Amino acid sequence: ASSSAVIDMENMDDTSGSSFEDMGEMHQQLKEEDDVGEEPVPTEEDDGAFLGVKGLKGQLGRDVADQVWQAGKRQASKAFNLYGNIDILRPYFDVEPIQVRNRLMESLIPVQMINFPQKVAGELYGPLMLVFTLVAILLHGMKTSGTVIREGTLMGTAIGTCFGYWLGVSSFVYFLGYLCNAQITMLQMLSLLGYGLFGPCIVLLVTYNVHLHSLFYLLWFIIGGLSTLRMVAVMLSRTIGQTQRLAICGVLAALHMVFLLYLHFAYHRIVEGILDTLEGPNAGPVRFPRDIAELSITLLNSTVKSIGASLQMR
Repeated sequence: ASSSAVIDMENMDDTSGSSFEDMGEMHQQLKEEDDVGEEPVPTEEDDGAFLGVKGLKGQLGRDVADQVWQAGKRQASKAFNLYGNIDILRPYFDVEPIQVRNRLMESLIPVQMINFPQKVAGELYGPLMLVFTLVAILLHGMKTSGTVIREGTLMGTAIGTCFGYWLGVSSFVYFLGYLCNAQITMLQMLSLLGYGLFGPCIVLLVTYNVHLHSLFYLLWFIIGGLSTLRMVAVMLSRTIGQTQRLAICGVLAALHMVFLLYLHFAYHRIVEGILDTLEGPNAGPVRFPRDIAELSITLLNSTVKSIGASLQMR
């Protein structure tokens, strides 16, 4: 028996077969897809240009650049932590109130033993508070003297004067002590001169409220002299050689005593002269509080007269 298979050609799909044309179209489509999906391969020159490191290529260049970046990041973080951490200033301001009080009292008591170096406090809390106290006393003195000026100018002038004296004279005496072989550090010099301002604060606070030149000279000689002798005695104990002692102690005593005279007699006049210069020649003289009432009455009278004249004209 023979069997035969009959294929119904009408039920066949025309696209089920394959032809040379179909194969060519499929090959062209695959080639276009490969061209589109293909990514450019980075070369070693591109790596080197991206890293910015000449002479180092490939993985070695990336490793070196990463190490350099990490080292720079650590250094920057270390520097930021060093200057941003307030703990580095704590030793200079870590002091008890009773210690500040004792050092204020000691600043007016000259030491007697100068054969061995005297101890100097290495803190800045007390001196800084005394400088700000002196600024407040100068502002109070300008108020009691009867001068009406701009607050910002007055505050800036007082701060500049006090801090300029404290920092400037401390640096100058420290440099002179370095030349004269004085055993003192810059921190100790700032503390010594800062506590030495306690005497001038007392003298100026009293004499700004009691305007007697004889009282000022008495306090200047006694209290100002005691605070100056205290600093001179400390510098004597820390300096070797008679000539060196005479030089550094003479300069320190002269600057401290003359500064107190300047604050009492010349500071107000110089500030008023500076203000006149800043305001210009057309600003007029400096007004005093006792003139304000008379000036207000004069302006009020002139205003009333002008209003009455305008009403009559109508």
